[in-house]
Amino acid sequence: MWKRACDTAAKCIAEAKEYNKQRWEKSHMEPDFKEGDQVLVSTLKFHNLKGPKKRRDSFAGPFNVIKLIGENEVEVKSERSFPGNTQSFQKKNPTPPEILEVEDSPGPVKKIIKARKLRLNGRDQRQYLVRFESQKADKDKWLAEDAIPDGNLHSRRFRASRGTEQSHQ
Repeated sequence: MWKRACDTAAKCIAEAKEYNKQRWEKSHMEPDFKEGDQVLVSTLKFHNLKGPKKRRDSFAGPFNVIKLIGENEVEVKSERSFPGNTQSFQKKNPTPPEILEVEDSPGPVKKIIKARKLRLNGRDQRQYLVRFESQKADKDKWLAEDAIPDGNLHSRRFRASRGTEQSHQ
């Protein structure tokens, strides 16, 4: 029984191989191009075509065969303009835009949000997170008390609003 099963399996495998070989030979024939034939060219390796790859045409053409170069190589002639085969013109360099002067100061201080102590050059330095008038929260900056316009006034208001326990952090 084992021998019969092995023979049947070998026969099925041989038939499958023969069937696949016939299908391969039927669909994979060598092209026989002649001069003057019209052929399509695959655009798979064309990197000069614009647009999304999904929406590009798979083939371009038809093109006329001018000369046979090798077994599977031919020289073709484009009868119409084709993207990427256009004349190139010298491009003028645009004039650079004018440099605008940017203000260093973002504006008057609206309020102090947080305080922190840093050790700089062997000394403790208190810095404050400052929000400026007409600026969003992402423009907040850490500044030393002496770098804040009216720093004494704003720091006193901040300490008073936070209470005494947070002013000594």
